[in-house]
Amino acid sequence: MAQIQKLTPTLSNQIAAGEVIERPASVVKELVENALDANASQIDIQIKDAGVTQITVADNGTGIASDQVELAFLPHATSKINSTQDLFNVKTLGFRGEALASIAAVAKVRIITSIDAKSGTQLEIIGGEFQAPMTVAATKGTIITVEDLFYNTPVRLKYIKTLNTELKQVVDIVNRLALGHAKVAFTLTNEKKTLIRTSGNGDVQQAMAGIYGRKTAADLVACQAQDADFTIKGYTSLPKQTRANRNYLSLLVNGRYINNYQLSQAWLAGYGSKLMVGRYPLGVLQITAAPLLVDVNVHPTKREVRLSKEQQLAALVEQAVSQALESLNLIPDVPVDLTHKKQPVLTPLTLHQIAEPAGPPQVTEQSLIAPDALHWTSIFDDPKHLKEWDERLQQATPVCPSSPQVPDFAAQLETNAGQPTFPQLQFLAQIHETYLVAQSSDGFYLVDQHAAQERVKYEQYRVQMGQVSAYQQKLLVPLILDYSNADTVTLSDHLDLLKQVGVEIAPFGQNSFVVTAHPAWIPADQEEATIREMIDYILQDGKIDIAKFREQTAITMSCKLSIKANHHLDQSQAQAILDQLAQTKNPYNCSHGRPTLIHFSDQDVQKMFKRIQDPHQSRWKKRG
Repeated sequence: MAQIQKLTPTLSNQIAAGEVIERPASVVKELVENALDANASQIDIQIKDAGVTQITVADNGTGIASDQVELAFLPHATSKINSTQDLFNVKTLGFRGEALASIAAVAKVRIITSIDAKSGTQLEIIGGEFQAPMTVAATKGTIITVEDLFYNTPVRLKYIKTLNTELKQVVDIVNRLALGHAKVAFTLTNEKKTLIRTSGNGDVQQAMAGIYGRKTAADLVACQAQDADFTIKGYTSLPKQTRANRNYLSLLVNGRYINNYQLSQAWLAGYGSKLMVGRYPLGVLQITAAPLLVDVNVHPTKREVRLSKEQQLAALVEQAVSQALESLNLIPDVPVDLTHKKQPVLTPLTLHQIAEPAGPPQVTEQSLIAPDALHWTSIFDDPKHLKEWDERLQQATPVCPSSPQVPDFAAQLETNAGQPTFPQLQFLAQIHETYLVAQSSDGFYLVDQHAAQERVKYEQYRVQMGQVSAYQQKLLVPLILDYSNADTVTLSDHLDLLKQVGVEIAPFGQNSFVVTAHPAWIPADQEEATIREMIDYILQDGKIDIAKFREQTAITMSCKLSIKANHHLDQSQAQAILDQLAQTKNPYNCSHGRPTLIHFSDQDVQKMFKRIQDPHQSRWKKRG
């Protein structure tokens, strides 16, 4: 064995830098967080070559006393914790005392700082080596310049991506910090080009306008929720304003930007079925919690935290988003570019294309099923079972009744009667046996007949599946299920979970169980397959998310059993679908998040026929 020796301070700092300082964005993050901890109200960030060549962060915070400047760059030197108890009550963004020492170990650093704007201290550190400090004139606050990042660790420099990639990372982290601290004015400049500028007036929506643009900010809705432990405030986008990934979701806990999958999923769950498959909202949620509930000392970069009562917080996040969207009119208007003067003449084909949501070409029924729902599709592949189940459920009410009367099941649903924003639709015509044309007092609408009936059926099935006790089917021949020794132990401890969802199950000899009854919504001849799927949930996670199971089952069945495109409807059938849609909890989207209808206002139509002209065009014509 080689001789054991103590590492030099420089080498140990360079090793620590490998954990804390991954790229230029890491330097920006640490320096800006220090400025925020110093109560700065203005932070200016200037970078060159995406931060590889130079990073300068200037703030107007409290500054550092002259006799403590060198101490600030020593490893594990901090002003933010003094005892073990302080680790469980961290209220600042930084606290470990690693950032400045790590940065100074792999770059050339210069700091100018002052606590009174009368005089300041300048100190340079090159590769971890301190130069003699100097007294200089300085304004109150701190200016730190980092040059030639990783110049003395070329292996680390090899892993730097292209400048565009590194610049995106810097912009992203400054965006997150700006959204979490709207009372601070941020400026980010790269090669003398301003990339980010916020006013610092405390208006989060205005900060988002400065980052994502005014049009995006206009499609945001405020959301908030509170319980005994957490307070949530923020903004989330309308379902029509989405992105292809979840990178535009910003979660901040006590001002700290974090990554947390469970909270992000709860955010998405707040939309229910209002989002299209594969699309994600954008926004910012600021979570305030007692520091004792947040353990920030679990990751060197502090991007991940451990939360006490995380499930409780996730439920509150879902509630905040869901309530914010609950009473909004989510009918998309006609696309703006439709009325542009260069658009072709409106034809039935154009109408057909407008009604289809934007997305990849060659969308199939299978691709419209949510990814989680694909797991359950095999249960409902047999058309015989689907038809039989649907007929049982529809005995009291046909899918398309001969009169436009609202079906009986609507009385069981929570209607949108308190939401006057949804129009009363009068059927006019059917286009290509796929889209329904309807009118109301505020214009006319194109309705996707498949999406509309899918929404109706989805909510109907959810009601039926939720009534476990009232809809239970006894088995003439009980099912016998065999499991391994280990699985038997786990399942025996959770039989009550299955009984809560309508599965009557009991031990039956060694490593076997007998099923005597099941929920009526399970299709005929699929009892064993479905119950085994439910048991697999328990064996895997020790619990069963029955709400998710019902959700995905309802989505699959409502899609498969709804009328498709190229299906003729008569007057009464079409009007019945419109009336049924109006009675649903969410009439705006099908169960996959696609819009059920699109609105053409009277003004839109008048513009298309040039009854209303662009004022700029009118003035130009007069001058001509």
